[in-house]
Amino acid sequence: MQPYFLPYIGYFQLINAVDEFIVYDNIQFSKKGWFHRNRFLQNGSDEYFTLPLKKDSDYLNVDQRFLSDLWPSEREKTLRKFKENYRKAPFFESVFPLIEDIYNFQDENLFVFILNSLKALCGKLDIQTPFVISSVLDIDHTLKGQSKVIALCKSVRATHYVNPIGGLELYNRSEFESNGLDLSFIKSRPIEYPQFSNNFVPWLSVLDLLMFNSTDQIKLWFGEFDVIRN
Repeated sequence: MQPYFLPYIGYFQLINAVDEFIVYDNIQFSKKGWFHRNRFLQNGSDEYFTLPLKKDSDYLNVDQRFLSDLWPSEREKTLRKFKENYRKAPFFESVFPLIEDIYNFQDENLFVFILNSLKALCGKLDIQTPFVISSVLDIDHTLKGQSKVIALCKSVRATHYVNPIGGLELYNRSEFESNGLDLSFIKSRPIEYPQFSNNFVPWLSVLDLLMFNSTDQIKLWFGEFDVIRN
């Protein structure tokens, strides 16, 4: 799975549902992806927050990208935005220190920074699933797409590959089955909760989820998905 920064609940449903979570470090960065950005609630609507990165080649992998020299000041600006918009949320006092810790992590390598945030959030949410970094596995890392996924699964002796619903068009069941692997997809069910007095804005960052809901409630939602087999 690609490493996403403060992702939505579906990402954590997936981590919680599997026995091992393989996260890519040697995957090409994309400005259009969710590696360095997500959405939060601002004045009743969704707004992006972003990790500023040093200018570099668009062909570098995530583990070859770094936070920019502007990061210290941008970090403080973003934390102020979060505080201004969530300070009256019911779980702000317990959640904001965690977000501060995530943002104050000292390593500026993008992958290491994201991985630390995911592990911190899993700790908060009582998710025990072990993380496996893709580059440490003994496979041909020049492989792409489905072939690489199958190789990664075989390297950890997996019998079942689970992916978010967005991968439905990317993978061929017969190819997985011919390699001794089952294939299924997780489709998150709609989840709604009060966001102040505003109309609900769905699928925001886990930041929003934590600000308005207890850990126990969020854990109940971990099972709110359908398993799709193509």
